[in-house]
This record gives sequence, C-alpha cells and structure tokens, in this order.
Amino acid sequence: VQLQASGGGLVQPGGSLRLSCAASGSFFSINDMGWYRQAPGKQRELVATIGRGGTTNYADSVKGRFTISRDNPKNAVYLQMNNLEPEDTAVYYCYAYIGAYGASWRDYWGKGTQVTVSS
Repeated sequence: VQLQASGGGLVQPGGSLRLSCAASGSFFSINDMGWYRQAPGKQRELVATIGRGGTTNYADSVKGRFTISRDNPKNAVYLQMNNLEPEDTAVYYCYAYIGAYGASWRDYWGKGTQVTVSS
C-alpha cells in the first residue's frame, strides 16, 4: 500500500494551493484520511481529517481557510488551502487508515509535499 501526495509549491501570502493524495495497492477499505504538517523545528501537527462518511475535523489555525474532501471511488483525499499565511509553511503529509489484505488495519503515510508561503 502506498500514498502519493502532490500539489505543493511556492505561493504568496493570501494565495491558494490544492493538495492531492491517492492510495494504491492491495487493500479492501479505507477509513479515516487526512493531512498533517511539520514546520522546521516543530513537531508534526494535525491539519485536517475526514471520515469515510465525510465527517471532518480541522485544526483551529486553519478553520475557515482550508477545506478537506475525499473521493472514495478514487481512494483520494484533497486539501484546498485558501488565504495562505507564512505560518502555513511546512511539509504536508497525507495519511490514511487502511485495511490491507494480509495485514492489520493501520495508518499509512505519504512522503510529504513542501508548501512554502512567502512573498
């Protein structure tokens, strides 16, 4: 099972980016999906999560600016980031709680995509 994230880049303050992440491999179901981020010198922190049925949860720092969504048939999760601030600069990691064939349910992580907000 692999998670592949894309969509990071350099953007000016106030700008927007959309991150995408898709799961591939041999599995039968995905439960929660989401995004974490890690800024230089800081611990990894939750950004947003979404359940299979669409229930969402956001960090206070991104509420009203970021929107998480998912496409279950495509095994994908997205993060629309608007009104970006320099404090959003970090490596963003997607994750998914997956039931894989021949293995226990567990979290899988993508390799991370860099988001830099700077003028």
